[in-house]
Amino acid sequence: MAEVLTHKRVLAIALPIVLSNATVPILGVVDTGVVGQLGEAAPIGAVGIGAIILSAVYWIFGFLRMGTTGLTSQASGAGDAEEVDALLSRALLIGISAGLVMIAAQVAIFKGAFWVSPASAEVETLAREYMTIRIWSAPATIALYGITGWLIAQERTRAVLVIQVGMNGVNIALSFYLGLELGWGVQGVAWATFIAEWGGLALGLWFCRGVFVRPAWLSAARVFDLARLKHMALVNTDILIRSVLLQAIFVSFLFYGSDFGDVQLAANQILMQFLQVTAYALDGFAFSAEALVGQALGARARAALRRSAVLSSLWGGIVCAILAVCFAVFGGAIIDIMTTAPEVRETARIYLPYMVAAPIVGVAAWMLDGIFIGATRTKDMRNMMIVSAVIYFATVIPLMAMFQNHGLWIGLLLNFVVRGATLGWKYPGLEAEADRPSRPVAAA
Repeated sequence: MAEVLTHKRVLAIALPIVLSNATVPILGVVDTGVVGQLGEAAPIGAVGIGAIILSAVYWIFGFLRMGTTGLTSQASGAGDAEEVDALLSRALLIGISAGLVMIAAQVAIFKGAFWVSPASAEVETLAREYMTIRIWSAPATIALYGITGWLIAQERTRAVLVIQVGMNGVNIALSFYLGLELGWGVQGVAWATFIAEWGGLALGLWFCRGVFVRPAWLSAARVFDLARLKHMALVNTDILIRSVLLQAIFVSFLFYGSDFGDVQLAANQILMQFLQVTAYALDGFAFSAEALVGQALGARARAALRRSAVLSSLWGGIVCAILAVCFAVFGGAIIDIMTTAPEVRETARIYLPYMVAAPIVGVAAWMLDGIFIGATRTKDMRNMMIVSAVIYFATVIPLMAMFQNHGLWIGLLLNFVVRGATLGWKYPGLEAEADRPSRPVAAA
C-alpha cells in the first residue's frame, strides 16, 4: 500500500463517520418537534410510525453499503481502477432498481406494515400520506447506500460527513418552512425529507464526478460481467442473512422483555439507547477497518492487513473503554434525562451495569464485523452469526427462567461474546488469504 498506515490515517477515516452519526438523532427530534407544534397527538404518531416503517424497509438494503465497501476497497488495493469505477455503476443500478421496486410495491408494503402494527384510523391515514410522499425518494435513499460504501472504501469519509450534514440541514430547514410556515404539517415534513434525500443523492454523485469522465463506468462488458455480478450477489446475500439474524436477536430481546411488565420493558428500551450510542461511536472505527483491511487484502499485503485490523481495533477499544467509564459515571443522570417516571428510573439503574459492560464485551464483535466486511469474508460472517444466534436463543430462555430480566441482559451480552469469539476463531484464515495469489472472481 502506497500510503503508510498510521494512527492519524485511521482517525482521519473514523472521526468524520462518528460526527456524521451524531447528526442522525437530531433529525428525528426536529421532525417530531415540528409536527408537535400542531397541537395534536395524531401527527406525531403518524410521522413516527411512517419513519419507522420506511427505515425498516430501507434497512434491508444495508447490505449494499457494506458489500460495496468491501469489494471497492479490495479493487482499490489491487490497483484495479476500472473495477472501482464499475462497482459504483453496479451499486447505483442496484439501488435505483430496488427503489423503483419499492415504489411499485408501496401498497403491499403499507398494508403489510399496518397489519403487523395497527394504528388508529387517524394516525394510519396521516402515516399513509407521509409514506406515499417519501416512498418516491426510495431510489435516491438506497442508491446513496452504495455511494456511501464506495466513498468509505476510498477513505473519503469527509465527503460522507458533508453529504449527511447537508441532507439533514436541508431536511431540518424545509421541515420548519413547509411544515410550519406554510402549514403543510405532516405532508410538509414528508416533502422536506423527499427533497433532502434526492439532494443527498445529487451531492453524492457530485463527489463521485471523477468516475463519470472515465469510460469504465459505462462499459457494459465490465459492469454486467456475470462472474463479478454473481460474486457481488453472493457477498450481499451473506450480509443480508447475517443482518436479518442480528435484527431477529434484537427484536426478540424487546419481545422477551415485554413479559416482565411495562416498567422493565420501558427500562430496557431506555438502556438500549446506550447500545445505540456505542454502535454509532464504533461505526467510524469499524468503517476504518473495512476500508483499510480491504485495501490491504486487495494488495495481498498481509502485514498491512494485520496492522489495519490492530490499529482500527485499538482505537475502537479505547472508545469503548471511554464509553464504559462515561456510562458508569453519568449513566444515572442520562437515565433521568430520558424519563421522569420514578419507577422506570429506579429499574433502569438496576440494569445499568450491563450497559457499562456492553462496550467492553462487544468491541470484538463490532470490530471483527468491520474487518470481515473489508475482506468480504461474508460467508464466515453469515455462518458465525448463525452459530451465535442459535446459542443466543438456546440460552436466553433458561437464563430468563433463572434470573428474569437479568437473564435477558446476560443472554444479549453472551451473544456479543460468542460473535466476537467465533469471528476471532476465523480470523487467521482471513490473514492467510492475503498470502495467496489473487484469484479470478469467477473462482470466488
